[in-house]
Amino acid sequence: MSFLNIKYKGIVLILISFVAYVVLGYFVPRDSFNVLFFLYSLAFVSFCFIYKSQEFKENQLFAIGSLFRLVLLFCLPFWSQDFYRFIWDGRLILSGISPYAFLPNDIIDTVPIAQSKELYDAMGNLSASHYSNYPPINQFFFAIAAFFASKSIFFAAFVLKLIVLFADLGIYFFGKKLLLLLNRNPKTIFLYFLNPLVIIELTGNLHFEGVMLFFLLLGFYFFFLNKWLISALFITLSISTKLLPLLLLPFFYQKLGFKKSVLFYLVIISFNVLLFLPFVSKDLIANYSETISLWFVNFEFNASLYYVFREIGFYVKGYNTIGIIGKVIPVVSILVILFYSLYKNNLSMTRVISNGLIALSIYFFLSTTIHPWYVINLLLLAVFTQYKYPLYWSFFVVLSYFAYSQESFKESVILLFIEYLFVFGVFIYELKFKTIKNNLA
Repeated sequence: MSFLNIKYKGIVLILISFVAYVVLGYFVPRDSFNVLFFLYSLAFVSFCFIYKSQEFKENQLFAIGSLFRLVLLFCLPFWSQDFYRFIWDGRLILSGISPYAFLPNDIIDTVPIAQSKELYDAMGNLSASHYSNYPPINQFFFAIAAFFASKSIFFAAFVLKLIVLFADLGIYFFGKKLLLLLNRNPKTIFLYFLNPLVIIELTGNLHFEGVMLFFLLLGFYFFFLNKWLISALFITLSISTKLLPLLLLPFFYQKLGFKKSVLFYLVIISFNVLLFLPFVSKDLIANYSETISLWFVNFEFNASLYYVFREIGFYVKGYNTIGIIGKVIPVVSILVILFYSLYKNNLSMTRVISNGLIALSIYFFLSTTIHPWYVINLLLLAVFTQYKYPLYWSFFVVLSYFAYSQESFKESVILLFIEYLFVFGVFIYELKFKTIKNNLA
């Protein structure tokens, strides 16, 4: 009887999650915050019970995570409009136009691509008024979608979702392999694979963090096997999908030593340069660097420590000092990364990932903009460590969607406080009590 009850409970949890994903994916826009957060909470609580349950075997957990992704495969992204820019960039490339050379605002009346007006209107004024900030491998995937779906936004999004989904499957398989190499329980990969934030923001909302993390994970995997040149190639692909892994490069130095590090970094730099060559123009560096810099001095969303510094700036200067703080943050972030990569011990893969996780977390804490899908980067790294604070953040970060429910796009100070109270609380606790365990690895 108890077995039947446990089995019944498992089915109920799967059904609750299934319904939550269907409703979130096809019926709930991001501005319906109360319904959004309620359904996300149901999915997250169900995920926790499913993960902890002894009822499910590993292949069943994999099937459940795959099923939830398939549920979201056939809807247009529902909490993000970034994918319209993805499709725009891909179609530009197939038309022989570099997405780094022109602002959508400047070419909307002459651009020779299908559904240009629809894509332009849907991507939003913020995206339309800036050059593309997506690196070459990302652009390659956008072009693939444009090739197979040159006249349909839905099918272009479907092709991109397939790419993201297969990357997630790759993370599952190679994540298990790396966990075994690190003598860790392979089941912990399901903290990533079953996590609602991962399922919704990647397969659902079509963010390419998963693709970048897949390449980065392969880089870690081959680095652990001492195949560091192959590792360098996959890390190159990771950086050319999203630039974030650049921040983790110093963490490989101690393990490689000076001579191998020079070659390792040279391979990564050279191949990244090669990937940009098809887009080379006299304005490429200026346009791309201008777009990247905007993230530090123009945009503000769901920040933590930055908002504290901003309020101090208001008190001292009487105006928003983002222009000043945004220039200081990269410098402080680099110093933090150098401290954790060069001063801390990074002679084992466990320490490389653990110290990289902490340094990257501090970088996010200092940042002016933290979209929910950014936390997925920390979540995957945490799978290979003793730290669990990114798991808590993967739930509370969804509180940031409250701002979209306000006509003036106004964030809630109370919800921000709740989010970061839990995140910082667990972070500080684990940093104090779990760092010793990781250092013994």
